[in-house]
This record gives sequence, C-alpha cells and structure tokens, in this order.
Amino acid sequence: MSTPMAGAFGLLGRRLVQALPVILLATFLAFGLLKLVPGDIAVTLAGDNATDARIAEIRQLYGLDKPFLVQYLDWLWRVVQGDLSRSLLTGEAVLVSIARCLPPTLLIVTMAVLLSVAIGAPLGVLAASRRGGWIDSAVMTLGSLGIAIPNFWLAMLLIAALAMANPWFPVTGSVPLLEDPLGAIHHAALPALALAAAGVAEISRQLRGTLIELLSSQQVCTLRAKGLSPMVILWKHGLRNVGIDLLTVVTLLANRMLAATVVIEAVFAISGMGSLIINAALQRDFPVVQGVILVMVLIVLLINLSADMLYGWIDPRVR
Repeated sequence: MSTPMAGAFGLLGRRLVQALPVILLATFLAFGLLKLVPGDIAVTLAGDNATDARIAEIRQLYGLDKPFLVQYLDWLWRVVQGDLSRSLLTGEAVLVSIARCLPPTLLIVTMAVLLSVAIGAPLGVLAASRRGGWIDSAVMTLGSLGIAIPNFWLAMLLIAALAMANPWFPVTGSVPLLEDPLGAIHHAALPALALAAAGVAEISRQLRGTLIELLSSQQVCTLRAKGLSPMVILWKHGLRNVGIDLLTVVTLLANRMLAATVVIEAVFAISGMGSLIINAALQRDFPVVQGVILVMVLIVLLINLSADMLYGWIDPRVR
C-alpha cells in the first residue's frame, strides 16, 4: 500500500522527468532565436573601425566561428556546471548580474500575487454570496476595469496620486531586501499594486463563477434541504471545494506577472530582470539574454512544479 508521502515523491519524480525536455527545448530556442537577430556581435565588440583581422580574432576568442550546434553544446555544458558565461560588454559573470537583479523582480511578483489573493478572493466570495445584488454588480464592474486597464497606465496613475501629489511611496528604484526589508517592501508596494490589479480582477471573477456553479449543484441543494444556512454551506463546503481552481488561477497569474514585470520595472526605473534583459538585448549581449531566459524558464517550471505538489495535497486523487 502506498503512503501519501510515497505518492507525493512519485508525483515529484514524474514532474521532474517531464520538465527535462521542456528545459532543453527552452534553452535550444533561446540560443537559436538569438542567432537570428540581425547584425554581428563580433563587429559590435571590435568597434566601428576594426579591421577584418580584428573581427576574426574576436570571433575566435568568443567561439563565434564554431558551428551553431557546437556553440550550443559548449554553452549547455557550461550551464550544467553552473557557469552562465560572462557579459560580452562588461565582462561581469552573468550569474552575478542575475543574482543582483532577481530579488527585486521576485519581491514585486510575490507581493503582487499575495495582494491579488488577499483582495480578489474576498471579493469573489462576497459577490457569490450576494449574487444578483448591487455588491455583485460592483465587484464585476471592478473586475472588468482591472482586466481592461493596462498595468503600465495604472502604474503612472499610482505614481501621480501616491508618489508625486502625495509623497507616500517612492517613485523609482528599489532597496535590497536583506539590507532593509521594510524599505524594500515600501519601494515595491506601488509596482506590486499596479501588477496586481488584473490579478485581483481575475481571481474575483473566477472564484465567483466557481462558487455560484458549486452552490447551484445538487449536493448543495441537499444540504439546504437538511437545514444548513447559506453561510455554513458557503464557508464549510463551498470554499473547501474550490482550492484547485484557485490554485490554478494563482499559478497562471504568477507566470504572467513574471513577464509583465518588464514593463513595470521600466516605469518605476527598477533594476530587475526585465531591465537586465532589455538592456542586454539592445546591446546584443547574447550571454546575458540567454542566462536570463534560462533562469526565468526554471522559475516558471518551479512554480508549476510547486502547484502540482499542492494539487496532490489538496486532492489526493491527483496523486
């Protein structure tokens, strides 16, 4: 007889095996697509007035003269050993650049997800419990606005209202979390709020719809016939059965927010992963772009893997 722990480890093993081809495909596409970008990085590194001999020397120095597959396998082998190469322009190790820029991005995304759940879930429950009333209409209207308003435009509104007209929050920049946790959270509050608006809307709408469908089921009608009050049915039976749906929405939100931070970081001038990859792409610093893409893919896979493990904990049938 298999124990819950054995089932959890079995699920983890299967998910890890399934993730390996995805990681390899992502690394190959990241490496291959960057090679299709117009221009020659060797010419950029050598300078405008460089001779053909100097350009050839640069190509040989960085391995740019090797066949594509050889370049990819060499890079992949270094990645397996923990070496993401160095920036072609600054010479800094890519891993060092990522370690410096990743914490602000993760803090913003984490705060945005927490805000989305903390605000969106109660709104969804409130709307479902007051179906057809003015509260339900207000929540759905706010949800539509949250999805329709672009997060960069909302970010500028928040800056104007809460950072410039009323200097309650910093306008730009970030603070290292380990050096000043409260300062880091203070700086990340507005970016997280701008990022969370769509998340609040999506969670509230999704939770409302799921709860309404559940409360209309035959099982709930039987509970009503037994004399249970609507609030007891909602809190004791309704919310317990929507955990997987809510977890799915939160997982998708976290993955999308990782990509959306590129715009938010540009608005708030935050030196995060979005700023790092934009600057590297504009300067054709391929090792940095490849390293950032690889790390972001691994983070997304880790989020999905964590969600799969939580699925098994919420509903043992998944195991």
